[in-house]
Amino acid sequence: MNFPDDETGQVLAEMQQAGIDLSQSHDVVFFHLFEQESQAQAMVEHIKEHLPAVKCNLHPDQTPNVWDVDCTVVMTPSHAAIVEQEAVLEKIATSLSGYNDGWGIEA
Repeated sequence: MNFPDDETGQVLAEMQQAGIDLSQSHDVVFFHLFEQESQAQAMVEHIKEHLPAVKCNLHPDQTPNVWDVDCTVVMTPSHAAIVEQEAVLEKIATSLSGYNDGWGIEA
């Protein structure tokens, strides 16, 4: 399988080379960082209300005074699906003064 020449395509190619079957559904986790716990909690609440299929986990980051919101979506990890989901979640995070910190597949 060929992937676009961008960061998402590179990660997918590496996963495929590692033997992950990308034609199957996986728990894909999108990571977001916030400086305020209240901002992170607001993202969790927004997602609960508007995207009930997305599961969120809010926890302190290893870096002091940083909060993580990990959003898990069960999906077949195609390039287009990853890019689309990442854009939706990034828009929410950005509106709450957070930012996207990548994605991965739970093994």
